[in-house]
Amino acid sequence: MIEIELEKTYLIKKLPVDLENFPHKEIADMYIPAQSAHPALRLRKKGDKFEMTKKQPIGDDFSEQEEHTIKLNKEEFDSLMQVTGKKVRKIRYDYVYEGNRAEVDIFKDDLEGLALVDFEFTDVKKKNAFKMPDFCLVDVTQDTIFAGGMLCGKKYSDIEAKLRELKYVKIMYN
Repeated sequence: MIEIELEKTYLIKKLPVDLENFPHKEIADMYIPAQSAHPALRLRKKGDKFEMTKKQPIGDDFSEQEEHTIKLNKEEFDSLMQVTGKKVRKIRYDYVYEGNRAEVDIFKDDLEGLALVDFEFTDVKKKNAFKMPDFCLVDVTQDTIFAGGMLCGKKYSDIEAKLRELKYVKIMYN
């Protein structure tokens, strides 16, 4: 399946008060190739669903990306996971804010303390008119350090200087 993804990404200042009331799943991603500084190919396990996705920006605007997704069965996924890649794990909440679909990601393991939210849009006009919610700290959509392919395989300490520069405070959440 090929689609155009329209989204904005924000660092979270404080978790939304009612976050625990929204559905969530653990996500395990592996980005390949491992030697790439910013791999675009991702293998994902989300609950009991498996897929392979390639995302690439359309032009210079990282809020608009072409996304190719292939659904996989467990056997295909397990086989592909044998290659060497960079991994990241997070808990994703499917959140709704003022009618907008959002994905709140609470990172685990080496990125524990990092929390991001992606707001998804159905058209460019809605994306461009969107105002940052008060629970967000800063728009990092265009800052590639926060792209999934750049975060994979990193530790919190690897991005800590950038987070300090943005006045981000670690968020710890079960």
